[in-house]
Amino acid sequence: MSETTHFKTLVTGEQAGQRLDAFLALQLDAYSRVFLRKVVQNRNATVDGEVVKPSFRVQAGQTVEVDLPPPPDDGPQPEDIPLDVLYEDDDFVAINKPPLMVVHPAKGNWKGTLASALAFRFQSLSDVGGPTRPGIVHRLDRDTSGVILVAKSNEMHLKLSNQFEQRTVEKEYFALTIGRLQLDRDVINQPIGPHPYQRDKMAIRGGHPQSRPAETWYEVQRRWGAITTVKVRPKTGRTHQIRVHLTHAGAPVLCDRLYAGHAEITRGELLRRQVQRMPTREEDAEILLNRQALHARRITLDHPRTGNRIQIEAPIPDDIQRVIDALEHESAAG
Repeated sequence: MSETTHFKTLVTGEQAGQRLDAFLALQLDAYSRVFLRKVVQNRNATVDGEVVKPSFRVQAGQTVEVDLPPPPDDGPQPEDIPLDVLYEDDDFVAINKPPLMVVHPAKGNWKGTLASALAFRFQSLSDVGGPTRPGIVHRLDRDTSGVILVAKSNEMHLKLSNQFEQRTVEKEYFALTIGRLQLDRDVINQPIGPHPYQRDKMAIRGGHPQSRPAETWYEVQRRWGAITTVKVRPKTGRTHQIRVHLTHAGAPVLCDRLYAGHAEITRGELLRRQVQRMPTREEDAEILLNRQALHARRITLDHPRTGNRIQIEAPIPDDIQRVIDALEHESAAG
């Protein structure tokens, strides 16, 4: 990797008003805000070509550029972890991220990350996101499985990132929810910001200075009593957006520890919920799912080099399929 990384981006309307150091910290989460503030103070960042202070408030349409020295943390250690490659060419790769895999190293999760697997598998990846995020263009939560894009060069990384910023990328998720969605199809338009009491959660927060507009479309696929399969398309990309919006609609994602209040479901619990029969001891002990039932199923984008529209799909993972199979079995038996 190069000693200095040049990062360039355009401020969107939703980002207007943020302090420059805060804006950069949101764009470059491999670097701490304190580190980025020092970069700005050292005159290594410009807005529309002008050197400014960390407290400068960015406005829509402005161009932010920064020369980034390596962050204090080293890059991920390469690890020989199998990867499910959905698509690959000379410009980028699409990986089917398994559930329970952290995307990049962070406190408490230094090994077994997607970044470590990528560092082992690929010789050349972009370093726009910093050394701890080789090639990684966007995010998926640890417990969320599915399609994630990885760029092989800085040029392709910036072109892909621009598509996300311009919202020309179409993302489709598959979810199992617990509760009751009143409508079979709806668009949820509710701003999302930090939870007022719990630091690791987000919440619907209109009027809060850190809240951002968020829009999610969903469509019910099938209902099994309190459990529903749902197709979800987020238009924006806020932290925990789908999880917060579905909770707001009355049906949090199944096994979502933060928003549903439970982290796993056994076959026995499923039977109690769905068919009200007493399970066997073996059924009570059989864990069907131990992470949030959210899967990034499909992504549609313009190829960053050719401009051709392409679609990449990840099959439903085994753990979510186990729950569906159990629901279908009990439905047929009933």
